[in-house]
Amino acid sequence: MNSVLYDAPGPRAKRRNVLFSVAFSILLILLLWWIWQTMDDKNQLEWALWKPFTESQAWTTYLLPGLADTLKAAALAMLIALPLGAFFGIARLSDHRWVRIPAGAVVEFFRSIPVLLLMLFANEFYARYTGVGTEQRPLYAVVTGLVLYNASVLAEIVRAGILSLPKGQSEAAMAVGMRKGQTMTNVLLPQAVTAMLPAIVSQLVVIVKDTALGGVMIGFTELLNTRTTLAAVYGNVIPSFIVVAIIYIVLNFILTSFASWLEKRLRQGKKSTGVVLKPEDAAIAGAAGTGAGGSI
Repeated sequence: MNSVLYDAPGPRAKRRNVLFSVAFSILLILLLWWIWQTMDDKNQLEWALWKPFTESQAWTTYLLPGLADTLKAAALAMLIALPLGAFFGIARLSDHRWVRIPAGAVVEFFRSIPVLLLMLFANEFYARYTGVGTEQRPLYAVVTGLVLYNASVLAEIVRAGILSLPKGQSEAAMAVGMRKGQTMTNVLLPQAVTAMLPAIVSQLVVIVKDTALGGVMIGFTELLNTRTTLAAVYGNVIPSFIVVAIIYIVLNFILTSFASWLEKRLRQGKKSTGVVLKPEDAAIAGAAGTGAGGSI
């Protein structure tokens, strides 16, 4: 049976896919076994190195406070970058050049600069020209860098999502007398949100991970930074890296799972927006339509 996008695999293709899957599984098992053996040879599997993670002090003193700062910076950056990106994305679609060109210049400028450079610049700016305290400055710098970069990327996602809709949507809205602002907010954006959601979530995951740049370069006490202190105290560099990596994986998995659930709900909501008429209502509507047709 053929599909619109691809041809269904035949018997030979199915056997080949099974062989590839088996070969990949064997290679993956061998890789994991090699990693295990290497860590064992380097004494990285000793219980003394992993025992701190079974005690509360390692979590309450280092990991959980670092995780809290990571989530705080990521949440602030998301809350500011999302509406800012939507604003600039819509502004780039404006019919007015005095709106479209400056918005495009801002987006292209900040999208071209590495987020780490934006964090470093923001840190120096807050240190020299503002009264932000030393303790709060890293948080401000990290959030500023994340907002400037990710808002510009989200602006392009919003613009691409709106442009991906058929032109008939906006033409139909204008045909019934809706202004462009009404067309954007009531017709285009609600439809584009579902299409943009996977890309938006991918960018939100990037925001969570990029908080680690602030910990490495400007001393922001996020999860990776507190891991360094923990490893210095307990002498478990490799195990601490593994535990922190697992925390990041779980955190981003929760975020992507929530986004998948939200996308599914949005799609189901759009499918169930039709009004179901009772038989008597349908008969009345049909009679009214017949009467109207006869009077034309």
